[in-house]
Amino acid sequence: MHNGLEDKYVIKDNKKLQMGYTTGSCAAGAAKAATIMLLTGNDVRSVELMTPKGILLTLEIKEKSKGEGFVSCAVEKFAGDDPDVTDKALVYAKVSKTNEAGGSNKVNIDGGLGVGRVTKPGLDQPVGNAAINHVPREMITAAVKDICETFEYFGDIDVEISIPAGVELARKTFNPRLGIEGGISVLGTSGIVMPMSEDALIASIKIEMSMKREGGAEYLLITPGNYGTNYLTTALPFESKKAVKCSNYIGNTIDMAIELGTKGILFVGHFGKFVKLAGGIMNTHSHNADCRMEIIVTNAMMAGVPREVLTEITKCVTTDDAVKLLKESGYLEATMDRIMERMLFYVNQRAYNELKIGIITFSNVYGELGKAGAVDELIELIAKKTKEEQL
Repeated sequence: MHNGLEDKYVIKDNKKLQMGYTTGSCAAGAAKAATIMLLTGNDVRSVELMTPKGILLTLEIKEKSKGEGFVSCAVEKFAGDDPDVTDKALVYAKVSKTNEAGGSNKVNIDGGLGVGRVTKPGLDQPVGNAAINHVPREMITAAVKDICETFEYFGDIDVEISIPAGVELARKTFNPRLGIEGGISVLGTSGIVMPMSEDALIASIKIEMSMKREGGAEYLLITPGNYGTNYLTTALPFESKKAVKCSNYIGNTIDMAIELGTKGILFVGHFGKFVKLAGGIMNTHSHNADCRMEIIVTNAMMAGVPREVLTEITKCVTTDDAVKLLKESGYLEATMDRIMERMLFYVNQRAYNELKIGIITFSNVYGELGKAGAVDELIELIAKKTKEEQL
């Protein structure tokens, strides 16, 4: 069966890597099919679903069942060429009517078997909610409401998303550590899985860096991803297109910069990722290491932070939570000074002190948190090159 992604590929290192679709798309498609069957009594073999990415999917419906007042349908997760532990897992949506007479066409979404539940603050959903992120919730709501309007049903609808395989799959993720218990998360911001072959991605980073060098750039502006590029446009005198996105591959990026004859790098990144540099972690993906709180606590301890605050930091889920505690206790600046010093030490060590390096780290909530190295000089050098290009 065609799913709408047959010709959707990402080209990495001259390889075609097929796109897939997220657990969020599976949940929305299953909910849409179940709502059609609930309101019409007709069998549904497939549904079309427009993703936030703008790609129209055709999703095959599996494992259909009916009971008193409900219909359940499933969609099989398709990860394409992305190495995703949820590939081929069945995502179920159980749909039932409620408040038929006095309803307001409200869609109530919850999680069932295999969908984790949030137990710590700081995540996409509040404590107690099913770990179904806001974009999948919006997709499910839109799909169900569209069918309700089509068939003129104006009551409320309850939707329960379950992923039975998620109970076991959660052990292969960081969910338990993040405070998501009982299963996996229903994720996705675009509805589409973009495959990321590690070798191919590193090669594509090198190509972009090489193009910058060939264009005369001796000093590079590097950021891991969208958070960094967004910050550049608001806090620094650069357009986002000036930056090379290095994803999690800080160490590889430094290696390639030296190989290409680069003179310096200005790194700009979110604290949640860059704090790992202070522990010498040069691949910041959570699959490789997640020592954020340990690194913060160690440096906070050396900065004189009281034991009770240190204990609370160990319980934090996000770095913003930890920053809040440090700020409230009056030790944020002292702790960040130590963390920035360690970041610069390890990055310079990776570069064999052959590059002029500056590091800026920030929080989306608290703004700039720290600077280290030749930040001001590198900003001036990169800005100067930018002005020359514009003449």
